[in-house]
Amino acid sequence: MITPAARRQPWISQPWLDGFFILLPPFACLLFIALFPGLFQNTDDLSEAWWVALVLLVDVAHVYSTLYRTYLDPQARQQHRYLLYIIPILSFAAAALVYSVSVRWFWRLLAYVAVYHFVRQQYGFLRLYSRHEQAPAWARRIDAIMIYSATLYPLLHWHLTAGRNFHWFVSGDFWYLSAPQWLPLLQGAYLLVLLAYVAKEGWWIYRQRCINWPRNLVVLGTALSWYVGIVALNGDMAFTLLNVVSHGVPYMALIWVHGQKNYRPAGQRTSPVLRLIFQRGWWWLFLLLIFALAFAEEGLWDLAVWQEHRQVFGWLHSGQVEVPAALLNVVVPLLTVPQLTHYIIDGFIWRIRQDNFKWNAEVRTN
Repeated sequence: MITPAARRQPWISQPWLDGFFILLPPFACLLFIALFPGLFQNTDDLSEAWWVALVLLVDVAHVYSTLYRTYLDPQARQQHRYLLYIIPILSFAAAALVYSVSVRWFWRLLAYVAVYHFVRQQYGFLRLYSRHEQAPAWARRIDAIMIYSATLYPLLHWHLTAGRNFHWFVSGDFWYLSAPQWLPLLQGAYLLVLLAYVAKEGWWIYRQRCINWPRNLVVLGTALSWYVGIVALNGDMAFTLLNVVSHGVPYMALIWVHGQKNYRPAGQRTSPVLRLIFQRGWWWLFLLLIFALAFAEEGLWDLAVWQEHRQVFGWLHSGQVEVPAALLNVVVPLLTVPQLTHYIIDGFIWRIRQDNFKWNAEVRTN
């Protein structure tokens, strides 16, 4: 039974679903790190099993969950067919051009596009969980500054300090400035933002006689996970766990919620495939399809480029495969098209204002 206080909370779906799959992931990761600190030493090692669990089944798989929201949705294809087809084409063309000029700058630009996508997702969840608040403009501005500071301060710390045991895609993809003398100034500015948010939130709670738990948990989870994963710890395992799970799991949950609201009800004009996948209790099929696509993509990456995961894709390495450098100018950009499309198209499908996909009307208004 939902209490009156819970009804005032701006849940996207059922409170338990929001809680477990959107709000809890960063805190669950932090608890896991606290319980098993030996796994998170300051090393750049990521075991094969953890690579499969975190990178393949969460990070890469969540990219393909966008398909349910776009290319597999008949209404989306009809309304936005030009957008849906031109984005992959332009992504491949741009990626091929940059890769042919400089491999280093290809990975560098891809890393910064990914960072922008990760940062914007946290802002998006903040806005979703603030959608019912009639707060003044200055209070909304403090919220925005807080969520951006929670992500940008650790990123700036990363850029200013050398010797990190992790990277975004490949070693050296970030542009290091090596200027640690700026850290005290950044720390002071971040502390002021934290204090401003706490003061604003105290005023808002006093005025409303109610705490917006989801919004505050998004802010707290973002601040803790980004700080611990990038600043406090210096290990690839900790960074990957906090970065990937806190981003990928909530995203897949959001796709599932959207599908439950739009593809499952009888009488809705949608494809039989989507109606089947989003039946209650068929979450395993939802995951199985994107896991299979993620496995296929990473298998091609390993065969053509990395050749680092023979225990996972050993059957692909039965013969020695050497892809010519000229062919890599096509293969690598082509393999990045799914994630580039995911990064770009997300800017359209999850808009809260003037959303052509009518997300506002679908969000539960408790």
